[in-house]
Amino acid sequence: MLFNSFSFLLFLPLVFLLYWFVFKPLKWQNLLVVVASYVFYGWWDWRFLILIAFTSACSFISGIQIEKNAGNRKVQKWISASNIIVNLLILSIFKYYNFFVDSLDSFVANTFGSHLDWPTLKVILPVGISFYTFQALSYSIDVYRGKIRASHDIISFFAFISFFPQLVAGPIERATNLLPQFQKARTFDYVQAVDGCRQMLWGFLKKMVVADSCAGAANTIWSTYSDQSSFALLMGALFFTFQIYCDFSGYSDIAIGTAKLFGIRLLRNFNVPYFSRNISEFWRRWHISLMKWFTDYIYIPLGGSRCARWIVVRNTFIVFAVSGLWHGANWTFVVWGLYHAVLMTIFMLLHLNTKFEHIVAWNKWLPSLKEVFQMAVTFFLVVIGWVIFRAETIEQAFAYLSRMFTVSIFSFERFDGMRAFGFALILLFIEWLQRDKQHALEFSQMKPFNFRLVRWCSYFVIIMMIVLYSGGDQTFIYFQF
Repeated sequence: MLFNSFSFLLFLPLVFLLYWFVFKPLKWQNLLVVVASYVFYGWWDWRFLILIAFTSACSFISGIQIEKNAGNRKVQKWISASNIIVNLLILSIFKYYNFFVDSLDSFVANTFGSHLDWPTLKVILPVGISFYTFQALSYSIDVYRGKIRASHDIISFFAFISFFPQLVAGPIERATNLLPQFQKARTFDYVQAVDGCRQMLWGFLKKMVVADSCAGAANTIWSTYSDQSSFALLMGALFFTFQIYCDFSGYSDIAIGTAKLFGIRLLRNFNVPYFSRNISEFWRRWHISLMKWFTDYIYIPLGGSRCARWIVVRNTFIVFAVSGLWHGANWTFVVWGLYHAVLMTIFMLLHLNTKFEHIVAWNKWLPSLKEVFQMAVTFFLVVIGWVIFRAETIEQAFAYLSRMFTVSIFSFERFDGMRAFGFALILLFIEWLQRDKQHALEFSQMKPFNFRLVRWCSYFVIIMMIVLYSGGDQTFIYFQF
């Protein structure tokens, strides 16, 4: 079920009313969450439910078994490792089997002039399998590490894994944050619910107006990139840059806002990443839940940054290579990850990887010239990376970039996507003004919005923009990951 669909418009109020007015006891509320989440997820294909139920059951049982063997660390390690292997095996079969078979066949053909006679699988990639698999894995790992006690309440645990707002595209929640919220009674908080509605509205604007408008312009340019001018290709890269941000962060805003309606607080997943002053800061602000997952479960166990410089570089490359592969079964994603690993290494070696304490231009209206330069360079490098990410093949990525960087890049042209570009600039301007807030429609301490009429006029304008300029019920980009 899509957030931006008529079915969700009916689904959400129904679940909300049942949750607060019918299923009042905690266990019944959690059971409703599980049922509603399985309906939400099974809307695409009921067969997907078998996988998520199996993943949930494996992690639930492994947590209990790890706890039962508290005195035997070796047995605990085998239980935890078995759960990790089973879940990663499921993920690999559905997401990567055909990719590795085709890649190996291509290598053998180019090297030895023959083909492998290995069968490929005709399977549908389950929506959001990477997200809920990583969420389930973090639980069993944290139980093994002693960071959280094993859950013995199967209903609350299944609610934790399948909670429908963040089920298919994150944020990737930790059991330490989300699971305890399903284990204690929740009361309706009007202020929190209103704030959730505002955040949802902002997310819908991002997705349905900005992202979907930019998607149409980007797809048009990318489909005929070999016939386009350098300026048009630059605009195509920018359109996708805004599309993927507004699409994915828009989903996160809707998910976090929806969760607030049910008394659940999800972790922030985006924090104005395009205002970053270096690549390191960008990755602390982009897809925060994923990068924290990789940091805690891969980077730090490998040694983190408290070791020799070459080991830090190695760890960085491993994390970003895995991050690229997590995004999809295509070498372009791996190259995109390695590209960012190279940038991180360069910034680190040049001592430019400053860990800024505050957002840019903290307590000021405008950034300094130095900050403008830092943001411009970082944004430019990110845009180059998005070209690699968007391309279907590595050859197409380099062909696109080589055609983009010619003299004609400075020749301004008008084309149909200028309205979408205007939407993106307006959105960035609003986010700049609200960059120290959790979301752009958080009106605390903003004098004009202390008046109800001003707030409701703002809501009306946003709703009218969604009605007039919506790109339809297009799926979210990160559903494929």
